[in-house]
Amino acid sequence: MNLPISLTLLRIFFVPIVVVLLLTKGGNMNLWAVGVFLLAAVTDLLDGYLARKRGQITTLGILLDPIADKLLTSAAFISLTELHLVPAWMVVIIIGREFAVSGLRSIASSEGFLVEASELGKTKMVFQVVAITTIILEGRRFPFLHPLGLVLLWMVVLFAVASAGQYFWNFWKRLDERVKHRASLRVVMIETSEKAPEEKDVAAN
Repeated sequence: MNLPISLTLLRIFFVPIVVVLLLTKGGNMNLWAVGVFLLAAVTDLLDGYLARKRGQITTLGILLDPIADKLLTSAAFISLTELHLVPAWMVVIIIGREFAVSGLRSIASSEGFLVEASELGKTKMVFQVVAITTIILEGRRFPFLHPLGLVLLWMVVLFAVASAGQYFWNFWKRLDERVKHRASLRVVMIETSEKAPEEKDVAAN
């Protein structure tokens, strides 16, 4: 197991800790929750950077990394919904998008290709981290951050929908190209099989 994958697994390990800290009432629990959450988010930057720098990009890492991201952010949003800090319908859209993209990646994998993270997806992840951090802080200590947290949450929803649309568009585009390629190969094979008898007749004459 290489270092980038170890960092990805560490991010998954942080998920229940973040949930416990968020749902536990106490003096500085929200600050601890922010600290652990941000530490987990930093591992998301490090594992990708180290994988590229060390040449340790693996299929397992490509599959695990988005799963770890989804677990971390989904757990945080669900906890914030439980605390009545985030509207449930927004969380449904955000998490529903994650399930949809995960399903798309599974289908793509069965077709023999990977759906890599797009720039819109990466931007969405950045907004999620900033939004979650802001909302945690405004919940118990800094209520004046509420307008900023709401704006950031709307940006998360916007980029979630936009990036999902981009993923599905790119998937169907690649799938359509593959179907056309296979169709063209069939045409070539049929033409070749039809020419073969004619060439034999010419050779016989």
